[in-house]
Amino acid sequence: MTEIPKEEMLLKCPSTCAGCGSLLALRYILKAAGKDTILVIPACCNSVIQGVYPYMLHTVPVYNIAFAAAAACASGMSEALRAKGEKTNVIVYAGDGGTADIGIQALSGALERGEDFLYICYDNEAYGNTGMQRSGATPLGAITTTTPNGKTVNKKDLDRIVEAHNLPYQATACSSYPADIYNKVKKALSIPGPKFIHILAPCPPGWRIPSEKTVEIGKMAVKSGIWVLWEKEYDKFTVSAPSRAAMKRPAPVGDYLKAQGRFRKVDEKTAAVIQANVDKNLKRIALEAAQSEETE
Repeated sequence: MTEIPKEEMLLKCPSTCAGCGSLLALRYILKAAGKDTILVIPACCNSVIQGVYPYMLHTVPVYNIAFAAAAACASGMSEALRAKGEKTNVIVYAGDGGTADIGIQALSGALERGEDFLYICYDNEAYGNTGMQRSGATPLGAITTTTPNGKTVNKKDLDRIVEAHNLPYQATACSSYPADIYNKVKKALSIPGPKFIHILAPCPPGWRIPSEKTVEIGKMAVKSGIWVLWEKEYDKFTVSAPSRAAMKRPAPVGDYLKAQGRFRKVDEKTAAVIQANVDKNLKRIALEAAQSEETE
């Protein structure tokens, strides 16, 4: 943690819920990006918690944009800055609803065109800003206001959708591992072209967990293998250190589910399906990492 700058890029007293995972992630994203940065934020929790001018949370410029248009906005902004010879970082910071659902068309188009910006999806696995309705990123079995008995289908595999665009850099992260976030953002911003980082951001009110448990729950997600930390730089796929250690002996997924009130209606059958899905994904990731090592 010693390499992370002490200077804070976010001001005190944000209007977030206590224990907000997305704000914790943003703190280290901006430490990595620095002052020469513009944030593009569509409708989401972070478009509200930033405050009202002139009493703003951020110390960098922020462009609020319509739900579906974040990637399109960042595309035009990046093109204009590059045409002027400026290297200002353009970063989209969007929730899972504005990424996996409402904003996916603009995101796909920008990635296909090769636009030069970093898109970061903070994933609290629901539409948190409007009361925790289910999104495509909501996991199987999770209770939301629109799935009161638990979601009956699996979480959308956003990372494999993005991976199909063959980006120069793509990664996953979790707000419980700030040094990992910092390093991945620094690397992403050093590479030209489109970049994508998918960050798991536990949400205490939405996940029905105590606000002081945000970091612990995020680490449980990684240690159980339900969330794997990795990065892919061009064709080189690498599993990050916390997940490499976890994959040797993953913690039971059931412990992760029981720690959250949103999974309280998950029965044994559904829990077994979730565990099987995790086991299958871990095998796929281990194989991809091994194949990447063989081709080096």
